[in-house]
Amino acid sequence: MSNYSEQFLKQNPLAVLGVLRDLFKGEVPLRISWGSNQFISKILEATPDRLVIDLGSQEHENRAALRAQNLAVMAETKGAKVEFVLPRLEQGDYQNLPAFIAPLPDSLWFVQRREYFRISAPLHPAYFCKAKMPDKKEIRFRLFDLSLGGMGALMDVAKPDGLVEGMRFSQIELDMGGWGRFYFDAQLISVSERKVVDSKNETITTPRLSFRFLNVGPGAERELQRIIFSLEREARERANKVL
Repeated sequence: MSNYSEQFLKQNPLAVLGVLRDLFKGEVPLRISWGSNQFISKILEATPDRLVIDLGSQEHENRAALRAQNLAVMAETKGAKVEFVLPRLEQGDYQNLPAFIAPLPDSLWFVQRREYFRISAPLHPAYFCKAKMPDKKEIRFRLFDLSLGGMGALMDVAKPDGLVEGMRFSQIELDMGGWGRFYFDAQLISVSERKVVDSKNETITTPRLSFRFLNVGPGAERELQRIIFSLEREARERANKVL
């Protein structure tokens, strides 16, 4: 989760506690993931001594979480994205009910929404990506949206077997036409479906992939920012022509 600029890393214990307490007060959902497993939870208590997290809805997920190490925790609010890692979870009690207990994280990423602006990719021209599965089979998908932190993509064919959330890809090729080709390490965060109704009133279902970029260097980040600004300008120009 270190693909963000260091300016978004909070390491002061009081600052970390403050962010966690805001998540608690807002009852913000947490996505807790490790390997290909994940569950949704929320913070029940945040003190200088401990972090208390609600159990997941499935007992087998809770048992697996207790065996896991380095669990990634992510939350999104209207103003920011929060990410941190918990080395382990232990089972304890909170208000006479079972809960997960962990020490406060040493640090967390707090990325304000304005720094995480996401722009939709144009339909014409379309921009395409290529990646290799662990068995070296190539998959191809179309860019759907783009930000400094990652991208969304659509597949024109059925989701291949073996494509699961949590997978990491080395050097995904992103072909941005006149801007050139870019290569990023990325992790597949979620696999969902996009449904649209066509002119025949038939529902078309397309696999939708969400990736998080890993280890983006300053040069590539600047180039991404330039592309995002250019796509935003083109979108405004198209909107003005319609008006």
